[in-house]
Amino acid sequence: MPRSIGPGHIARQDDGTVVGIWGGYTLKSAFQPIFAFREGRLLLSAYEGLIRPFRNEQPVGPGVFFASIPDIDRLQVETLARTLHLLNGGANLSKTASLFVNFDPSHFVDAASAASALRDVQGVIKEAGISAERVVCEITEQETGSDETLIRFVRALKGYGHRVAVDDYGADSSDLKRIEALGPDIVKFDGAWTGRLLASAPGIAMLTDMVRSFAQKGIRTVFEGIETGQQLELAESCGVSMVQGFALARPQLAPGAFAEFEAARESERRRVLADAVENLLQGKLESTKLDASANRSGRTFGRRGT
Repeated sequence: MPRSIGPGHIARQDDGTVVGIWGGYTLKSAFQPIFAFREGRLLLSAYEGLIRPFRNEQPVGPGVFFASIPDIDRLQVETLARTLHLLNGGANLSKTASLFVNFDPSHFVDAASAASALRDVQGVIKEAGISAERVVCEITEQETGSDETLIRFVRALKGYGHRVAVDDYGADSSDLKRIEALGPDIVKFDGAWTGRLLASAPGIAMLTDMVRSFAQKGIRTVFEGIETGQQLELAESCGVSMVQGFALARPQLAPGAFAEFEAARESERRRVLADAVENLLQGKLESTKLDASANRSGRTFGRRGT
């Protein structure tokens, strides 16, 4: 699959995945599951696409890789990473699970830069065979190049049917002002910040209030960086919609091996569908009984009238 993105390009592997080539690095997609609380259970809800660099077939820390990228190339590297995640997600993940991909708002300095990103992502989504509503566009915590441009970009994403998330709420520029300006569908709480708050009763109360406030506005919430079983229990007590972290599942390189999570999700989907059918049939049965009763009453009235 010949495709160039700036100095980088994309290559298809024997296992069906695609990788990015950037300088001396090979970039691969990893996916980390995001789980939702449902009736006391945790069920797979989505995946987040994460880049995993390799050099001479040895893994390199993402921080080390990104520190080596000049500022002038960062937009192209982000575009390359997002393209990998969408193509690999479309080929390897559940056809119903959502996929979170990142957008660094510092790149949106004018209308042309936003329009270019929008055209690019729509083209890749079409190629990947992913429906628009499955793609959650995460606005990361960096300071925006232009607030007005970012707001228009987010509106355009929603116009295409994508959901929008504000990433790392509580860190850097991901604050309440940004949330009010963008009106996201989802807010992801910064893992380090959430971890500190979950360590104290006042912090838990604060998180609970924030989650409730967002819910009242129709905004779902995600706690990132859940590292322990205790944090998971506390997160549930806060009423958060979804959770993500090593205590639940670590990122896995595409094509990944999340069969057990997918099976649980499918089982729940079938259960919900069966319940819906049962309720529908029960409703029809009750309606039939009422109709029969009404008909009997009508016939009795008619006989009395003759």
